[in-house]
Amino acid sequence: MDGILEKAAVKRFQEAATKLGVKGEVNILAETARTAIDAANGLGIEVGQIASSLIFKLPSGNPLLIITSGRHRVDTELVAKNLRITELGRADANYVKEVSGYSVGGVSPVGWISKPEIILIDEALNDYDIVWAAAGHPHAVYPTTYGELIQCTGAQPMIVGD
Repeated sequence: MDGILEKAAVKRFQEAATKLGVKGEVNILAETARTAIDAANGLGIEVGQIASSLIFKLPSGNPLLIITSGRHRVDTELVAKNLRITELGRADANYVKEVSGYSVGGVSPVGWISKPEIILIDEALNDYDIVWAAAGHPHAVYPTTYGELIQCTGAQPMIVGD
């Protein structure tokens, strides 16, 4: 676990978070937080409290960030319909790293190297006082709130799955 806070992606997250006024400190988990279930287990919380940052491709080829509750699978057809687009494209690990600067499993909602064209946030995250998001590394997470995520990202609330 030594050195995770020194990783470039975690430092980029911390710099962005500081500029945005994020209050939560980075926590390093002993086990990976690559999935919402892993993160929830490592933190001893409900899986719904995990704010997963998932990246899709818009028809333009630009990234769409969906900050979703760990209790949901994103319904890509529903999201595409709500955005009035034909479909959401899948993003592979290389695309995720290229647009966000983060590796899959550690994608933070803030500190991207290029801003997503659209950012959505799952309304289900508002069910929790505290939610946890990735902080640039699969072992690094930070506590935040639904409101803080909207404030920091400009995300548009939406029902993204069930």
